[in-house]
Amino acid sequence: MATVTYKQAQRTFPGSETPAVDSLDLEIADGEFMVLVGPSGCGKSTSLRMLAGLEEVTAGSIVIGDRDITNVPPQDRDIAMVFQNYALYPHMSVADNMAFSLKMAGVSKADRRTRVEEAARLLDLTDYLDRKPKALSGGQRQRVAMGRAIVREPQVFCMDEPLSNLDAKLRVSTRSQIAALQQRLGTTTVYVTHDQVEAMTMGDRVAVMSDGILQQVDTPLALYDQPTNLFVAGFIGSPGMNLMKATASDGRASIGGYTVPIPRDVTARMDGANVTVGVRPEDWRLVGPEEGGLPVTVTLVEELGADGYLYGTSQVEGLPENVVVRVDARRNHTKGETVHVTTDPKSVHVFGVDSGNRLSP
Repeated sequence: MATVTYKQAQRTFPGSETPAVDSLDLEIADGEFMVLVGPSGCGKSTSLRMLAGLEEVTAGSIVIGDRDITNVPPQDRDIAMVFQNYALYPHMSVADNMAFSLKMAGVSKADRRTRVEEAARLLDLTDYLDRKPKALSGGQRQRVAMGRAIVREPQVFCMDEPLSNLDAKLRVSTRSQIAALQQRLGTTTVYVTHDQVEAMTMGDRVAVMSDGILQQVDTPLALYDQPTNLFVAGFIGSPGMNLMKATASDGRASIGGYTVPIPRDVTARMDGANVTVGVRPEDWRLVGPEEGGLPVTVTLVEELGADGYLYGTSQVEGLPENVVVRVDARRNHTKGETVHVTTDPKSVHVFGVDSGNRLSP
């Protein structure tokens, strides 16, 4: 086990002037489960492949423990990679697939068998060791790929969207198994996903990337409660944060003829300035029309059992096309209905219009 450090690491592909990963500074602690998340093309997979030695580092460096591995061949980095497509040999049994890298490394047959059986017990694969991959489900194949990485006993696990080929229900159960297994093994893990829910539920910390640049790295809850800029605010959370253009004045943000209460220390600094305010769907409160709440005409009702979400539009200038409100699923709301919502100052996030950076505490 070891720490992983990206030091101003950069990757620029031939023929491109814009780096795919630009000056990445990131420290991953020994035994930590770090998730890299962001939309397609943000540089997360490239960052992982740079660590694994599958992409060249064109500037900066990457260090594992005290060892600079920037120019070390992939096979000498003591890293195990788990791919999106499993990459299993179809003609080999599960046991032979898991032991293949050990065989290539010259590990004795008895030692290989011991390691494979131990990994199979961890992954509930003992009964499948003699089967071929075609006889396994998608989730079982993914566990075999995990087992192949575990038997190597590497310093670092690199996982590139390993659950993306699984159906929704299996993804949920498998991600909890991977997180529990990593905690049990204590191996430093770098995990890439585009699914922010997956990132929030698995990572000790989450690094959010956009356009090759690290936007924020923190615990899942800190990212949710204290997004550092508009991109993180809009990306983290499902459904996403409602973001609205407003004018700050005297402890309130004016959106057309409607006002949202915001922290007074923000308006003291930004009085009369244009800002963007953000409200999470669960932070809206339903109020009566006489209380002056924001009117929202409901266009879609999502009933999820424990909770419900109202998707609607408002005629107030400056609002996004859709406003999302979390409500009690047992209250009967219908399409075409108009509801009125408000919120509390402590629940409002305020961002600069030009910089996009967070202004509220």
